[in-house]
Amino acid sequence: MASHPPQPDFLIKHFTKQLTKHLWFWFAAVIAVVTDQGSKLWVSQALIRKSWAVWPGILHFTYAENRGAAFSWFDGHIEILKWVSLVVSLALIALGLFSKKLPRWEQWGYGFILGGAMGNGIDRFFRGYVVDFIDVQFVRFANFNIADSFITIGLVCLAIGIWQLQKESP
Repeated sequence: MASHPPQPDFLIKHFTKQLTKHLWFWFAAVIAVVTDQGSKLWVSQALIRKSWAVWPGILHFTYAENRGAAFSWFDGHIEILKWVSLVVSLALIALGLFSKKLPRWEQWGYGFILGGAMGNGIDRFFRGYVVDFIDVQFVRFANFNIADSFITIGLVCLAIGIWQLQKESP
């Protein structure tokens, strides 16, 4: 007896169920990508080759093109890094679509990491570099961007989730 392919309404219901199961994951990812790409668009138009002192001597917005990874590691290896961004993003999307329901802190954590990876990945694929602009001057830290911040926030969320699990287990 021949089997019939799944009907579109079944696929839509299944996909919707998977999306709502990890609602905080998808919300965090969308917020991270939209905020990151919006900030980079603004910086690219308003501050190209300029710096704006948000808090003089402490925090500046300074346009920079990063052709590497964090702290300009792997500088000039944008081809490899764009594929790494894509693989990480696809793996996290698969996690959101196919895993059992994750605790809320994990949803936020993985969602923020996905949004950050996608934000920098979009830059790598479409610009050929990542736009960095947050310039913390009082510690002479490397310029970074909103995507990098969301990746860090995501890691903190995962750490909180692990801490809560350890606290709850006997």
